[in-house]
Amino acid sequence: MKFPLYFSRKIAFSKDNKNNLSRVIVIIGRLSVALGIIVSLITVSTGLGSKKAIKERLGDFSGHITVRSTKSNSSNNTSVLDKDGLDVKSIKTLPDVAAVQQYAMVTGIMRNEHNFAGVIFKGVDKDFDSLRFKKFLIAGKTPFFNGEGYNNGVAISEKIANDLHLKVNDSIVTVFSKADQKPIYRNFEVVGIYKTDIKMIDDQFVIGDINHVRRIMDMSPDQIGGLDIFFKNINDVDEDFPQVEKFIGYKNYAEKANDKYPQINDWIGLFDTNIGIIISIMLLVVIINIIMVLLILIIERTNSIGLLKTLGATNGQIRATFINYTLIIMVPGLLYGNLIGLGLLFIQKYTGIIKLNPANYYVSVVPVDLNPLLIISISVGILIISGMALVIPSYLISKISPVKAIKYN
Repeated sequence: MKFPLYFSRKIAFSKDNKNNLSRVIVIIGRLSVALGIIVSLITVSTGLGSKKAIKERLGDFSGHITVRSTKSNSSNNTSVLDKDGLDVKSIKTLPDVAAVQQYAMVTGIMRNEHNFAGVIFKGVDKDFDSLRFKKFLIAGKTPFFNGEGYNNGVAISEKIANDLHLKVNDSIVTVFSKADQKPIYRNFEVVGIYKTDIKMIDDQFVIGDINHVRRIMDMSPDQIGGLDIFFKNINDVDEDFPQVEKFIGYKNYAEKANDKYPQINDWIGLFDTNIGIIISIMLLVVIINIIMVLLILIIERTNSIGLLKTLGATNGQIRATFINYTLIIMVPGLLYGNLIGLGLLFIQKYTGIIKLNPANYYVSVVPVDLNPLLIISISVGILIISGMALVIPSYLISKISPVKAIKYN
C-alpha cells in the first residue's frame, strides 16, 4: 500500500482524534458534506421530477407532438388537415411512436342557470387513447367513441364542473357560433370529470365526439383537424421530431406539446437555472468547510508534519496524506447525507405529503424523479471536486520547516 494512503488511514482512525480539536473539526466537516448532499439530492430530484411531470401531463393530454394545418395558425378552431403529403401510416410505423389519434376542435360556450364558461370542444374519434386519458379522471368514465353517429357524452374538467355546478350524468347546453350564421346549440351529458393540474387545459378543454365538430364546422366525415402523436418515451420527442415532419406535408406543421404554451416552457426552463444555482452554492459551502478542515488539521498536526519531513517524506507525499485524510473524513458525511436525502425523497414519492398549488406550479404534489445515475454522480462529483479544491491549500505544508515544526507546541 502507498505511504500517503496508509498513513492517512492510520491518523483518520487513530484514537487520538477522539479527545482533541480534531473531533469537533471532523464533525463540522461531515455535517457540511451531509447537508450539501441532502440539499443537492432534493433539488435535483424534485426539479427534474417537476419538469418530467409537467411535460408528461402536457403530452399525455394533447399529444407529445401535434400536427395541424397552417391555416389554423393560433386559432382554437382547427382548419381541415391537408392530406397532400400527409402519411399517417408512416408516422405510426416510426419505432418510438406509441399511438396516433385524430381530432378536430371548435370553440363554444357552456351555460346553465348557474354560470357560463368559454370552452374548447376537442372532438376525438374511435382511435382516442382512453387508457392514457384515464389517469386524469377523478369522477365518472371516459366517453366511448366508435366513429358512428353522435355521442353526446363529454368529459369536462373539474374547474368547469365547479364553475357550472355540474356533476357526472348532468346535462349541459353548449352554444357554438359561426360567422354570419345563427348559433348552434348542442345538449351534452357529463360522463366524466378530469383534472390535469395545468390551468391552461383545465380552464378550457372539453373532450367529446369528433362528429359534432365535423357537423358544426361543415367538415366531411373523413376530414380531421389535426393529429396527436404519442411516444413510448417522452425523451424521444426531440430526436424524432424531424422524422415526423417528413410525413406531414408542406401545408401542415408539427408542434411539440410544451411549445404550445410558452409560459409553461419558460417555467420548465427555470428549473435548470435553479438547480444549477443551488448546487453551485451548496458545493461552494462544502468546499469552504472542507478547506477549513484541512487547514486546521495541518496546523494541529504541525509536529507530525515536521517529523515526517525529518524521516524523509516529501512535501508531495505529506500533501497527499492530508488530502486523503480529509476525503476519508468526508465519506461518512456522504453516506449519512444520501441516507437522509433519499429517505426524505422516498417518503415524498410514495406518500405525496408535500402539496403544491397547481395554479402556480402546474402540479398538485411535489414530484420526485429518482435517477440512480444522478444520485451517484452527485456524491462522486462532490468528492472529486472537493479533492481538487484541497490541492492548493495543501501547499501550506511545504512552508512548514521541519526544525521549527518539531519544536512547535
